[in-house]
Amino acid sequence: MSSLWMEATPLSIPEHALGSNGEKMPLLGLGTAVSPPVGPEATKLAILQAIKLGYRHFDTAAKYGSEQPLGDAIQEALSIGSIRSRDELFITTKLWCGDAHAELVATALKRSLQNLKLEYLDLFLIHWPVSAKPGTYEFPIKEENFLPMDFKSVWSAMEDCQKLGLTKSIGVSNFSCKKLTDLLAIAKIPPAVNQVEMNPLWQQKKLREFCRAKGIFLTAYSPLGAIGTFYGSNRVMECEVLKEIAKAKGKIVAQISLRWIYQQGAGVIVKSFNGERMKQNLEIFGWSLNEEELRRIDGIPQSRGVPGTPYTSRFGPFRTIEDIWDGEM
Repeated sequence: MSSLWMEATPLSIPEHALGSNGEKMPLLGLGTAVSPPVGPEATKLAILQAIKLGYRHFDTAAKYGSEQPLGDAIQEALSIGSIRSRDELFITTKLWCGDAHAELVATALKRSLQNLKLEYLDLFLIHWPVSAKPGTYEFPIKEENFLPMDFKSVWSAMEDCQKLGLTKSIGVSNFSCKKLTDLLAIAKIPPAVNQVEMNPLWQQKKLREFCRAKGIFLTAYSPLGAIGTFYGSNRVMECEVLKEIAKAKGKIVAQISLRWIYQQGAGVIVKSFNGERMKQNLEIFGWSLNEEELRRIDGIPQSRGVPGTPYTSRFGPFRTIEDIWDGEM
């Protein structure tokens, strides 16, 4: 295992040193996009519970509506001594399509910081590789409101945010190999992270190899198939191969899926506000999947669970889901 990794002790989560500045990112984070949404109080209480259990990486986005309750939870955790300082946490948020314009990037980030009651972010991501008319915050975005992203100017504004110390690292989400190639050609600071759908039923082999070669760290969302959301399904949790491996190892399917992602050298964002499940999701260290188990998972038929249909429009720039992923289906 590379020197960038540290195996977990019972109270810690392994970390990865990000490319651009060596900042350490905990490899297991708690996601806060809940569908259907819960109230801010429920979100805040779940985050406080997660902090007590040992989570230190929290993932939000302007679009999720969870920045404010996350900020409230951080303030409360500090006041009751669950954490000693904000520096113990790794906070990620994302730039929404309606703010993905050079002149709006810093303003959007400052607004997120205000919601989070923080002075800096650890990681700021472009949420999707498409813009919408400035000030478009509704979801789904109306077809006529999509615009092609000016990657050069938007990324330059992201780089400025890092140089100003508003965020320690910058990255992207939902970018294909081709879109990353285009971005790398114009970037002065390469993206530290690409956050994408990844689980045993959508293993992202091509993208994983590409990102590893380019020094971009891959983080997985929907690691359990986003069960219970409008876009997710129970296909990961109902996968027979995973069920058989879980039974043989005395684990649950969720732990097999999360451990598999970790063993591929990726980070993972888990999303559960249930205390027992939060605890189970932390229990993926200190054991491993063997070669035979990995080989069986490798053979699972592959298909995307999150096609990105809401980001297509008959007016463009992405008329089909193939356009979003550049045929990486």
